[in-house]
Amino acid sequence: MAPTLNLRFRRPFRNLLGAALTAVAIAIAVPAGVASGQQGIDRSVIPVAPDAPQSYVVQPGDTLWDISSRFLTDPWYWPEIWHVNPQVANPHLIYPGDTLALTWVDGQPRVTIASGGATRLSPRVREHPLSEAIRAIPYEHIAAFMSRPGVLTEDQIEGAPYVAYGRDHRLASSVGNDIYVRRLSNVPAGSRYSIYHVGDELKDPDDGDVLGYQGIFTGEADLKRHGDPSTMLVVDSARETLEGDILLPLQGEAKLDFIPRAPKSQIDGTVLSVFDDRTVVAEYDIVVLNRGSRHGLEPGNVVAIHRVGEEVRDITPNAVSSKMTTPEERLATAIVFKAYDRMSYGLVMQSEREIHVGDTIRNP
Repeated sequence: MAPTLNLRFRRPFRNLLGAALTAVAIAIAVPAGVASGQQGIDRSVIPVAPDAPQSYVVQPGDTLWDISSRFLTDPWYWPEIWHVNPQVANPHLIYPGDTLALTWVDGQPRVTIASGGATRLSPRVREHPLSEAIRAIPYEHIAAFMSRPGVLTEDQIEGAPYVAYGRDHRLASSVGNDIYVRRLSNVPAGSRYSIYHVGDELKDPDDGDVLGYQGIFTGEADLKRHGDPSTMLVVDSARETLEGDILLPLQGEAKLDFIPRAPKSQIDGTVLSVFDDRTVVAEYDIVVLNRGSRHGLEPGNVVAIHRVGEEVRDITPNAVSSKMTTPEERLATAIVFKAYDRMSYGLVMQSEREIHVGDTIRNP
């Protein structure tokens, strides 16, 4: 497990630079929906890391979270210090080989792309393709989830194609078996779908409303022949496919060119579930939260995960009283990478203790 960052706020160390680096000091520009001066952030107390480098060369495999953590103890302050040229295409993106410099302007920390000479001062379009830009978070930890979600919404389930019958009277089908599917739209032969068994309901603990269902991945199937029913061949199998299981198109990659930042509104929610149906999660696990876009959460938002105090008995001889409540503990930090109306998916980025379903989420 990667070492956990110290999350205590610190006043900036204003004399980190011995010699000023020449840098492109240009106006801030961030993706739509992100504004400088996030709600609740005191710009005079931006938590610069005590060992923040004077400059850093972006390496292949870096993530924006990694880079933010090099300069800040709390990476979600990044929009407050990242200054880029609004005339450059996709100015918030960072590429391997870029040199980032930490400077101070009017007593405030600022990270810019260091100048390599006068030619860099002219606005220009980057030569790098978007695919080479660093991602916000490590994609390998959510890749399987994005193509095989562990939670299904009611909209995904309702009206979805379903397995009506297994060829040769099979009750359970696996790799190499044909299945007969109904409600499949007119798609080209060879189209691939994921197969899911719809599991238990996921209810919002606040009001009991059903927010989604456990989605148990069973396999993948290719379309051989369209009709009613359509014939599909199971080409990948994680467990047996049963009659009634649903099929969904393979999902594309998540949008990961966001900037880690604090939510704009107050968030108070709960860890609802986890990707692989465990009850204890830790760093780089995926959590399902019972708050979504309706509540102000969007991709890139960072939330803190807490465990509320519990009432215990004090049985010591000189006890002040027989009952006491243990302090609330901050357990971890997670970043939202996909948001629905009333729930979101987050990746745990920093974890000091194990996380349980039912723990609370709040603004960082």
